[in-house]
Amino acid sequence: MIRVAGAMLLLMVLLLAAIGGWFYWFVTQHGFSARAKPMRLEEFLARRVRGLATPPDAKHTKSPLVPSQLLIAEGRDHFADHCAICHANDGSGKTMINAGLYPPAPDLRAEETQGLTDGEILYTIKNGVRFTGMPGWGGDDEDEENWKLVLFIRHLPELTAKEEELMKEINGLGTDGEDRGAHHEH
Repeated sequence: MIRVAGAMLLLMVLLLAAIGGWFYWFVTQHGFSARAKPMRLEEFLARRVRGLATPPDAKHTKSPLVPSQLLIAEGRDHFADHCAICHANDGSGKTMINAGLYPPAPDLRAEETQGLTDGEILYTIKNGVRFTGMPGWGGDDEDEENWKLVLFIRHLPELTAKEEELMKEINGLGTDGEDRGAHHEH
């Protein structure tokens, strides 16, 4: 029995050494460039860590707002003024700023975001994501505005050209996230 335990311990030490060696090789060959696209393993691990870091009660929180055109429009205008600089008006994340972020802001229209619960999206908006460019936005007194953002994020896959034009009037951003001359007062 002691031999089996010793063999298992040796196997674990060798496995950890191999992983450490691969990590050392990878970092010395590729560095920590913010321009590199994350590997699938990084994306997988980041999603799992985000899931673990979101409290269970947040995951099960449902939006108190009933979707309406007015609430979605208010969320759209807030998104255009505060979020589109990194996430783009259409939620694609294709912006000049996002091109230099690592990890990049996700495409909010994709299943990885749309598949989250309302509570998970709200939690991310309010608390941000560590080790990324996503800051936390607002406390409990701003929940209504943040819930409107959740409604709008849910609406992004159906965003119309007219809605995108309205957003450009607010922020002056082109489809690439570059400022086209709008003036912001914050």
